[in-house]
Amino acid sequence: NVANLRIELVKSLNGRLEKQVATAHSLGLRKIGDVTVQPDNDPTRGKVRVGFEGGQMPLARRIPKRGFNNIFAKPLEAINLTALNAFEDGAEVTAEALLEKGILSKCPNGYKVLGSGKLTKKLTVQANAFSKSAVEKIEAVGGKAEVI
Repeated sequence: NVANLRIELVKSLNGRLEKQVATAHSLGLRKIGDVTVQPDNDPTRGKVRVGFEGGQMPLARRIPKRGFNNIFAKPLEAINLTALNAFEDGAEVTAEALLEKGILSKCPNGYKVLGSGKLTKKLTVQANAFSKSAVEKIEAVGGKAEVI
């Protein structure tokens, strides 16, 4: 279901630049009134790809690159302490339990508990990582923070 463009030569090619004449001839337009039908896509309309700067070195390649980005890093999902209040007192919090409750939507590489908010229940939390403040707050209410 590709739309088509109807292209008609309405002005003479006399006095035009060589590129313009070559474009018209490549479309099969030789004299005024000639018509051609072409598929409607970006190349037909004369659009260029994103980032193309007319032969100049693109900006993304001119700017110096800084730092280091580990392409093998496995990012952890973050979860705040306030979300753990959804569990009953004395419960064991695991990745599976968080997924069941809908607190985490996905957990491919594990999760990290952050210390934002207040924990009101005594819980045993098993996670891949904890922030220092999270461990302090979990132990302050009598819970345990276990690194798996």
